Amino acid sequence: MFPKTSFTSLIVGVFLLYVLHTCWVMYGIVYTKPCEKPKTDNCISPYLAGKPRLQLSIYTALRPNADGGHSLIHREEEFDVNTRFERLINVSLPKKTRKNGTLYAMVFLHQAGVTPWQDPHQVHLVTQLTTYMLPKPPEISLITGQDDPQKPEQQKQSSDSELDRPVSHWRSRLTLNVVSENFQFDREALPGDVHRYMRVYQNGKKMIYLPLLFVDELSNRVKDLMEINSSTTELPLTISYDSIALGKLRFWIHMQDAVYSLQQFGFTEKDADEIKGIFVDTNLYFLALTFFVAAFHLLFDFLAFKNDISFWKHKKSMVGMSSKAVLWRCFSTIVIFLYLLDEQTSLLVLIPAGIGSLIEVWKVKKAFKIHVIWRGLTPTFLFGKLDESEKRTEHYDTLAMKYLSYLLYPLCVGGAVYALVFVKYKSWYSWIINSLVNGVYAFGFLFMLPQLFVNYKLKSVAHLPWKAFMYKAFNTFIDDVFAFIITMPTSHRLACFRDDVVFLVYLYQRWLYPVDKTRVNEYGVSYDEKPKGKSHKD
Repeated sequence: MFPKTSFTSLIVGVFLLYVLHTCWVMYGIVYTKPCEKPKTDNCISPYLAGKPRLQLSIYTALRPNADGGHSLIHREEEFDVNTRFERLINVSLPKKTRKNGTLYAMVFLHQAGVTPWQDPHQVHLVTQLTTYMLPKPPEISLITGQDDPQKPEQQKQSSDSELDRPVSHWRSRLTLNVVSENFQFDREALPGDVHRYMRVYQNGKKMIYLPLLFVDELSNRVKDLMEINSSTTELPLTISYDSIALGKLRFWIHMQDAVYSLQQFGFTEKDADEIKGIFVDTNLYFLALTFFVAAFHLLFDFLAFKNDISFWKHKKSMVGMSSKAVLWRCFSTIVIFLYLLDEQTSLLVLIPAGIGSLIEVWKVKKAFKIHVIWRGLTPTFLFGKLDESEKRTEHYDTLAMKYLSYLLYPLCVGGAVYALVFVKYKSWYSWIINSLVNGVYAFGFLFMLPQLFVNYKLKSVAHLPWKAFMYKAFNTFIDDVFAFIITMPTSHRLACFRDDVVFLVYLYQRWLYPVDKTRVNEYGVSYDEKPKGKSHKD
């Protein structure tokens, strides 16, 4: 009655609906309906339209409500909303802040010539100048035991108990924005995200809204944080100001709320910082491109996992497949996952790596025909036997690995010894993981060569999972884009470009060895095989 729809087509359809819905939501965020009849009482007019003389004042306080006193740290007397500036000042730290306390900044925008508390039309925001994070563990030379020279206070904090306790860190940047456009809001269509930043007062029959002041929390990056200790009396603070469009302000408010929500769900400050970097370090047009790239990356990841699992689920024979390449890929993904975990990499990179490791372990079980039999709590592993065709493939595979070992093992051992002597690490475990992952990243693509060698000897690529492979290839090129956007170790970034070369070689082999329909495919089927049945006369 209804045409049969494949699961892949259904997923692609849902994906396209998701993209269209997201585009509609984004349009609703950046577009604000203006007041259609400016002279009516239904409009809220901007205070800045009267071009008042303004002043920017910034105070510090130990409490957000300024109980216990406040201190002026900067005043911008001739403040122009449309003039961008950046000021570097030194801020004195109170004793309580130096003893693992908190310090707040109170930002006031008010009439020039009066104090903020004397101006009924002042606007202000309160933000933290400090945040709490675990201190970075010291790195030492594993041979000599020497570490980098530290101050006495930092040496006191190097014990395990101190490293597990969050300490106060200084935010060295304070980024401020004010909406500069004279936009008239419709009282009946006032956006909820702008409403909380808006202060309104009555001027006769007209409603006037005060300047929309915004503190950009997304610009506070982990790399800009400075650890505070009891001997620090003052620290530098860079105050940056720029005007902002209403659409961008609304978008920034939503992104800031999203990052805060992730932290409430258990994301660490470092994980949230990776997401901040996507928004802060790119412009809005590139950000839109990043969204579409990320959406397609997610789709191709899902389809690649689906087809890869489907291929190996039905795989009965290892003819034409390099079992050692499968084993190496499993080892590599586990090492990379442990390395990313040791480097405290973003969950955006860590979670897919963990899922990939589990899939690779399952593929090793299928490739080596391993059967696990449980006798009580003791497992017994049984390995299946190879037929003649599989033994031929195994011979080519072993031959390729023999040639590679002459080059690979000396390079890996030499790199590990060099790192042990000249590079500092947190622990011996960190050195082992770093040495292994450097070998994987630098020379890991060599272990993809046995499969290329098997393809060359058999003069065929029909045995490869091409659907899953093509999805992974598309993701490889998408990873090239993400390599410049998401913060990750340099070696992991270089590995993204390394895979491009291998992909191009596979494509060349697919062109060089056209499909032979008399060969058995990955499901054990030959398309030119005559159907089995009783012979009969026409």
